[in-house]
Amino acid sequence: MIPQKTNKAPNTQVQSGKKRRPHKSNGKSKVGSIILKVLAFILITVLAIALLAYFGLGMLMSDSNPEIQSMTVTTFLETGAFKFIPHLYLSDSEIQKIVDGNKMKDMDADVDEGLINLEGIVYEGTLNVSTSTSAESDDSQNNSSAPIEIHEVSGSTYYGTMMIVKDPSRVSLATIYPWRDLGVTLDQLVKDNGAVAGINGGLYNSYNNTGGSPYGVIVSNGQIQYNQPQQWPGLVLVGFTENNILQIIDISQMTPKQVEQLVKDRKIRDAVTFQDEASDANNHFVQLIINGEARELHGMGSGLNPRTAIGQRADGAVLMFVTDGRGKNGHLGASASDLIEVMRRFDAVNAANLDGGSSSCMYYGDEYLMTSVTFYNANSSWRLPAGFVVK
Repeated sequence: MIPQKTNKAPNTQVQSGKKRRPHKSNGKSKVGSIILKVLAFILITVLAIALLAYFGLGMLMSDSNPEIQSMTVTTFLETGAFKFIPHLYLSDSEIQKIVDGNKMKDMDADVDEGLINLEGIVYEGTLNVSTSTSAESDDSQNNSSAPIEIHEVSGSTYYGTMMIVKDPSRVSLATIYPWRDLGVTLDQLVKDNGAVAGINGGLYNSYNNTGGSPYGVIVSNGQIQYNQPQQWPGLVLVGFTENNILQIIDISQMTPKQVEQLVKDRKIRDAVTFQDEASDANNHFVQLIINGEARELHGMGSGLNPRTAIGQRADGAVLMFVTDGRGKNGHLGASASDLIEVMRRFDAVNAANLDGGSSSCMYYGDEYLMTSVTFYNANSSWRLPAGFVVK
């Protein structure tokens, strides 16, 4: 009996030793269980947010409040990546009806160069950033002798910055030509071209923030660097002549050869293009003021988004205006009506809307006055192929 007991003891120890291994695997399984629970929680949270967003947008897109529906639909149609969202809730005909209710009246008039008087402008050489800024109020905007003025402009749904460049000959189009895959940020574009300030310009390939190639037409220092006027419907050329007059010209029906002749005949030195189209696919606009006449609007004329606009006063001074939006600083953005109101307040004779949204930005004096509204570019700009700069 004793030998039997003795023999069982080692067996018991061996068995007890084996019992410790499941204890270790239980620890691993607990870790795995925790990971699965965390992943499940994240998945459920994401789904909940997605459902809330879907149904929340559905409420905004519903016709229970036509004004909110109109603002929501037109806002999304002005974006680059989210144009599809209204189509998740509404038919093409329903969207077109909303767009038609907020579209702008066409402006066919050519810019009257006789309304711009450049005789009083004195070129003062290279700008000195440290002494050229004016932080005066809007009431004294025309009294400053500084070559560049900076004004803060606020509306109920946006915050913006107006840059006034007294000498239009200082404004030109900087590009990264020859075109490539990646563009550059606005600060780099400004510095690489020996300038002190700048804003973004026209249409370009912004997919995945590559920004290395433009769309439409690009003219820099009198040379056509890109010429595809039929690349997008409704293209309008915005830029300056050799006489430093801002031009806003519909080129939507032109061929590349006709654009070449236009640039030659009108003596266009620097220009970009943006799109003027109101459809169930896009809601873009360009002309704001022509020869002192504001564009007629139906409703707000547009949605609310970050904006970039350019204009010119009767004394030749160039107006560059950029706003925030899309939630930045708690703002949705500016409408076409807002842009017209601001440009008229600053005495624009002619004014045009440029590419906006995440591309909107302004740089001056070694700092961004307006940055991209996207979170990962909150301290700079998207990559760009071109921009209007001030030398």
